[in-house]
Amino acid sequence: MLTCRAVWKKLAPLARASSTVCRQNVRRAGWNNARTPLCVPVAHMSTGPVGGGSDNLKYALLVGASFVGGLTYAVITLKGDQKRHVERMAEISSRKQKSASQIQTEPAAPLETKLEAAAAPDAEAAAPSETAEPPPVDEPLAEASAEEAAAPLTDAGVEEAADSKPSLPSHAPYLLIGGGTASFAAARSIRARDPDAKVLIVTDEPDLPYMRPPLSKELWFSDDPSVTETLRFKQWNGKERSIYFQPPSFYVDAEELSGAENGGVAVLTGRKVVHMDVRGNKVKLDDDMEISYDKCLIATGGVPRNLQVIERAGEEVMKRTTVFRKIDDFKSLDKVSRNAQSITIIGGGFLGSELACALGRRSTESGLEVIQMFPEKGNMGKVLPEYLSNWTTEKVKKEGVKVIREAVVKSVSYKDDKLEIKLKDGRVVRTDHIVAAVGLEPNVDLAKSAGLEVDSDFGGYRVNAELQARSNIWVAGDAACFYDIRLGRRRVEHHDHAVVSGRLAGENMTGANKPYWHQSMFWSDLGPDVGYEAIGIVDSSLPTVGVFAKATAKDTPKAATEESGTGIRSESETEDTASSAVAPAAPAPVVSHRDEYGKGVIFYLREKVVVGIILWNVFNRMPIARKIIKDGEEHVDLNEVAKLFNIHED
Repeated sequence: MLTCRAVWKKLAPLARASSTVCRQNVRRAGWNNARTPLCVPVAHMSTGPVGGGSDNLKYALLVGASFVGGLTYAVITLKGDQKRHVERMAEISSRKQKSASQIQTEPAAPLETKLEAAAAPDAEAAAPSETAEPPPVDEPLAEASAEEAAAPLTDAGVEEAADSKPSLPSHAPYLLIGGGTASFAAARSIRARDPDAKVLIVTDEPDLPYMRPPLSKELWFSDDPSVTETLRFKQWNGKERSIYFQPPSFYVDAEELSGAENGGVAVLTGRKVVHMDVRGNKVKLDDDMEISYDKCLIATGGVPRNLQVIERAGEEVMKRTTVFRKIDDFKSLDKVSRNAQSITIIGGGFLGSELACALGRRSTESGLEVIQMFPEKGNMGKVLPEYLSNWTTEKVKKEGVKVIREAVVKSVSYKDDKLEIKLKDGRVVRTDHIVAAVGLEPNVDLAKSAGLEVDSDFGGYRVNAELQARSNIWVAGDAACFYDIRLGRRRVEHHDHAVVSGRLAGENMTGANKPYWHQSMFWSDLGPDVGYEAIGIVDSSLPTVGVFAKATAKDTPKAATEESGTGIRSESETEDTASSAVAPAAPAPVVSHRDEYGKGVIFYLREKVVVGIILWNVFNRMPIARKIIKDGEEHVDLNEVAKLFNIHED
């Protein structure tokens, strides 16, 4: 096109002069003959002497060749662009069909470099007509060959520019660090109060936000052999659902978030925030990309602990050890359980006991040996009173689990294709695989760079009543150490707390300024027949009072979910408030320390005040328990208080 333009600039004066002479000759002929001639002789169009038709012929050939050449080039270019456009759209469509977890993006710096490199030729070509000042009239335009003019439109150039067009956002009005339950609850809360909000979630996991409880509960009881791929499960009430909070279609692509007219929630997977500049309101990712923010939530959760004797045992032992937390851990342990002969679970808390029961049921079909060991006298010995802990241990044994109590691990080694666990009392256990379920360490990696305070007693980021660590920084979930107006400073590691604290943080990020007063609950199921819900401080070292009654067929987790319609019971409980419950008039006999504990209520006391409650196979009564703790009153007879839960009704 540049060649055509240069030729036309040289020939334009000749064309204008020829046209003028032609018009004059036509007028003369009309005046002399009193009529307009039907045709004009070719010779009359020349400005030179008669017989100069060769110049006109050259002019005509040049103009015609330029026109044909320009038209041909335009047609070829348009066809090429159309073909590349179709191919590019097909490629983009195929990418969108993939899971969001498989989306790979290039680092920000290379993207910007590519954009500048790709845009430079286009900008240069457009300069004469759009941005640059026109050159002086007497200065000829620089000529370029056809190859040089077409260079920016080659396949490689177009594809490179297309690949680099969608860039990751360098700014997010709402930045949420962590992709767990608290972060998703905050995002949903922000969008509810600010419908056009643009929310960016950054998570180091490859998955979209999902709920963790089914990883140690319902997923293990699925009959679907492809459950590790579908991650769908049947709840105790028979309804099927996915562990993901929302499908990929719910989210906006991270590359498109900045331009989203109505905002949305985007998830940047497989990226970790490694540095936080509080003064500059920006974070740095593990690929050196920086993202600025207006408001930020830290919901980094926790990291599963491991035993030091295992970490020091060497690579062969570590390869055969699972610390259970994420989807990949579930998939890995599921595969191990189908191939190994023996699995040993170290830990007697919620997670260890749930996994023991789940694997124990599988062992009846596959012949897998399942061993559970812990330093306490019984399962969940740090939570349940001793008599109930012993009863729970017997229940776990009936599920096909070999339980080793008061077991303190001294060393672990790998010998003869087996892991050898030596206990301090001299006992030795040989197994194929170890699952370490020994607690959670709050993830406070950003505390140093951000200058945020970490609680020395409970761990986690110290926050105020509004869950703020700074004026525009909030913390929610496992990583938050908050002040409970009834029970003092605490840090809670349960699903319900993640939901409620994330929701409140999201509201406060949009200007609600509401304090955190909610008493979160948690629950644990030992299969579909035994489960409990708890609230407050449940510590077996505290004095307890238990009131029990005979269970019926409806006093099971399965029956409870059939009634509520959800397996994640806290989701329905967190919205309820307790009404003025009226205790039944019938007397309630105290059932204490008997062999069977069908259902009941356990009160945990501190200075004669109830600070924690466990509802044993009693469901949908959590608002009443929450109100009792909130009132903070002394109770002379807890048997009367137990009547509020209607445990003696058939």
